[in-house]
Amino acid sequence: MISKQLKWVYLIILSLIWGSSFILIKKGLVGLSAMQLGSLRIIFAALFLMVIGAKSVPIIPRPKWKYIALTSLFGTFIPVYLFAIAETEIDSSITAILNALTPLNTLLFGATFFGITFQKKQIWGVFIGLIGSVLLVLNGAINNPGHNYYYAILVIIATICYAINANLLKRFLSDLSPLSITTGNFMVLLLPALSVLYFSGFFEVIHINKVQHSVLFIMLLGVLGTGIANILFFKLIQMSSPVFATSVTYLIPIVAFFWGFLDNEILTSVQFFGAFVILIGVYLSAKK
Repeated sequence: MISKQLKWVYLIILSLIWGSSFILIKKGLVGLSAMQLGSLRIIFAALFLMVIGAKSVPIIPRPKWKYIALTSLFGTFIPVYLFAIAETEIDSSITAILNALTPLNTLLFGATFFGITFQKKQIWGVFIGLIGSVLLVLNGAINNPGHNYYYAILVIIATICYAINANLLKRFLSDLSPLSITTGNFMVLLLPALSVLYFSGFFEVIHINKVQHSVLFIMLLGVLGTGIANILFFKLIQMSSPVFATSVTYLIPIVAFFWGFLDNEILTSVQFFGAFVILIGVYLSAKK
């Protein structure tokens, strides 16, 4: 009973943290490029985790490291850059709503590659979610001609990466502690992220006040929205299921919309309807 209650506590905390991540990305992009932002997000998270979790790394069995590397790639490395690039063209609230496709894709990939069974109503959920996504993106493109809504495809690709990551975690890494997995992930990513940051020209502009201000937002994003949130997410997967854990994306758009509204982001009535349709589809796809 305690475990059942605790998983909902984790879900709510994650929704608040990750729902706030999109506005932090938006603020970070004021002074940073997408590649610089993604790299700094990984680096700050890695440094934080190496301080609190270094002792948990040696207990990872050698055969598990290939899965640690895969989950670091699909769960963090690819998505952080895709989200940053996407938000150079589309609003943070739109990005968060599209992120709600994650549990839907988790079901699809789980059923296709990981042997997860599904029901007919879950298939309907997939189609309904796709219809909502099309409504959201097309209406956004019509009402915001200055934005390139093809960048929404990057968010969808990121949700597919998250779906693969969730299934890999549940299948191959459930026997490891969340801190071990998370710290191992970011130890793998630290050198690649530093390399991308170096070639992005960051150290040539670090003295600019606008850049330094943006770095503070990304430091918060890296430690809280990536480091701590990943530990909570991996723990949630272990105590529940990949589909339940990724259903945190039901609540993320609500938090993200609140921050977007405060930052003068406005959704049209059709986009609200599209978001509602997406959440219905996600609910049906995640329901047992």
